[in-house]
Amino acid sequence: MRPTILAALVALAVPVAAQSQTYRAINYLDVVPLTSTTFEVIESDGKGARGIWCAAADYAERKLRYFGRIYISEGRAPSRSYPGRKSVIFTTDVNSLTQEPTTSLTLSTTRVGVGLPANHAIQFCRPADYDLGELMLRRK
Repeated sequence: MRPTILAALVALAVPVAAQSQTYRAINYLDVVPLTSTTFEVIESDGKGARGIWCAAADYAERKLRYFGRIYISEGRAPSRSYPGRKSVIFTTDVNSLTQEPTTSLTLSTTRVGVGLPANHAIQFCRPADYDLGELMLRRK
């Protein structure tokens, strides 16, 4: 086999192998494991901070069997795993953070070190209790 064909086959196989490890969260966002404690949530379908935290908590609880605090390791930026997409990288290892861990009154996807308990963040997977459509139906 010629070297250029072999190189092309290898280049095609690497993304397929990486995506085969991808976890599809309950809200259909893709989560890519980077290390045993760090994972990347890929932004999609206009889901904002609430959806990203939901996917992170779902992955932490279901795949890692981790129920402690999850932290933003790298804020919203270009994805490492999906070229042309945005992502947020989370960690369960507080010692790997480049900034002191913090809490936030607002739901952030940009501030490194912000953390939430997984059982709190999983609540963002529930449909909004009072979204506009539901309120309109209740008034009828």
